Amino acid sequence: MNYPLISEYISSIKDAEYNFKELGTLRPVLGEDGEPVMTSGNFAVVFKMKDEQTGKLYAVKCFLKEQEGRAEAYRMIAEELEYVNSTFLTPIKYLDKELFVDTVQSDETVFPVLLMDWIEGVTLDRFIREHIDDQYELSLLAYQFSRLAMWLMPQPFAHGDLKPDNILVKSDGTLVLVDYDGMYVPAMKGQKARELGSPDFHHPSRTETDFDEHIDDFSLASILLSLKAISLQPMILEEYGASDRLLFSEKDYRNLSDSSALGALQPLMQDAELASLYSLYILALSQNNLSQVSFRLFNLKRPERSQYKKGFLGTERTDEDWKNVWTDEYGAVYSKDKKRLLTVPKKLIKYSIKKGTLVVCDNCFYECNKLLSITIPDGVLEIGDEAFGSCEGLESVIIPKSVRKIGGRAFAWCNNLSSITLLNDVLQIGKSAFKGCKDLKDVSIPKKISKIEDELFYGCKSIKKIVLPKGVVEIGNGAFLGCSELSSISIPNSVISIGNSAFQSCKKLDSVALPDSVLTLGASAFSGCTSLGSINVPNCLNCLEDSLFSGCASLQAIDIPPSVSKIGFSAFSGCIKLKSVLIPEGLTHIEKYAFLFCI
Repeated sequence: MNYPLISEYISSIKDAEYNFKELGTLRPVLGEDGEPVMTSGNFAVVFKMKDEQTGKLYAVKCFLKEQEGRAEAYRMIAEELEYVNSTFLTPIKYLDKELFVDTVQSDETVFPVLLMDWIEGVTLDRFIREHIDDQYELSLLAYQFSRLAMWLMPQPFAHGDLKPDNILVKSDGTLVLVDYDGMYVPAMKGQKARELGSPDFHHPSRTETDFDEHIDDFSLASILLSLKAISLQPMILEEYGASDRLLFSEKDYRNLSDSSALGALQPLMQDAELASLYSLYILALSQNNLSQVSFRLFNLKRPERSQYKKGFLGTERTDEDWKNVWTDEYGAVYSKDKKRLLTVPKKLIKYSIKKGTLVVCDNCFYECNKLLSITIPDGVLEIGDEAFGSCEGLESVIIPKSVRKIGGRAFAWCNNLSSITLLNDVLQIGKSAFKGCKDLKDVSIPKKISKIEDELFYGCKSIKKIVLPKGVVEIGNGAFLGCSELSSISIPNSVISIGNSAFQSCKKLDSVALPDSVLTLGASAFSGCTSLGSINVPNCLNCLEDSLFSGCASLQAIDIPPSVSKIGFSAFSGCIKLKSVLIPEGLTHIEKYAFLFCI
């Protein structure tokens, strides 16, 4: 049986009240673009729906490909889960002939759907990367997963495809399993598995004949061991993980002696919980299941926030700071305990911050136009907002290893700043930190940075090359806008979002390799990149936003992936050399002036 295209499903869902048989009270939830909110994969597309009578939100899953025995499998799964009361699962209902779709793909016109509660949350892997600098949240996540593992392991059923994409983290930190296509329930005893899931998460020797209540055992042990290790040493994910998995891969499972990720756990073995989980992992790998051990071995202690550092110290100058201040021989003013540098005279030409200082406060050196040299001692933890803003004479700065945070606009409009040394322990660099540093040429982004903030390098005209470290999740609005000499940018496969005007007017940027991890590309992201001759569109984008590639006068060809349903206003306007555009079947909207002046 052939199934409709995504675009055909969208058309049907828009008129849900006429096309559903039993679910006629459901209406699609629309996004900012006026289109139904949806996610899609290789085998299905899921729409966010709202019941007009009750206001409850649902997920309606529509299938794109045939799967043998799907209807009977979902009937058995629904019967098994009907009386299972758990926050770890969502109720499901399979409706065989439910949705009318006007399709050219099949002689059939009525197709099955799967009805589920809509779960608001983010996938487990995305949650980790968004909180990679918060060990408390990472420890709490490992604890929550241990709760899930302790509940799931003794159940008579199994999920069958445990992986980060199929685990949602809700706003309260609790976890929910989704995607039950590979699930095993007792009524399926003796059957073969319909799918095996990701090889990076299931036992390496698993085949379709391995289909019982223990098929999740190895996955639980592997994922929980990874989560515990990441909570103890977050940067281990950067070194051994990838965008589509955690620490371990199929290669690690097949040859433990060559597993560098497993070897990296050895220094962490003093932690009793990790050592216990390590033993469970080895046992599950050797036995293919954990049927002989207690689910209680997955138990982790709930972390206490007081055990972890309470974030940053704060760089705002408070009333308390100004009480009984201490002033040095140069007129620089410190707090009474000499741990916070509050302000300095504008006439300073050269200055060394006192050893023992922890914080350089907001606006401390702001508009010290005569300042030519600054020495920041090891031990300083934070540099405040606009701390060195508009220090036009400053040519180079070395940030010591101790610094964890650099505030917004900290070095903005330092017109002569050509070099800044940033060591890898910096965790956060604020918005517009280097905005307008037109002479900045030499900069290396620290490995622990997870977000390139808005306008971070706005107007840094002299930067020629940028390498983003693994672990960067987001590139903010206008992050590299106006970097006219930038000719090379390396974007890792951890990046999921690129903001509006992120690379606008990077006139020497001639090619960009965008990883398929990118889910959103903001409006005008590459507008005015006149040398851009080659760029790929990631496979998971739903829309090409307004003016996305406008003015890319060297762009000659573009392949638009099947996931894209809309091309925005003026998206390719001014692409005067554009000769080849691959338009997917699922494209439903092309806005005004999308291809204006494309000869």
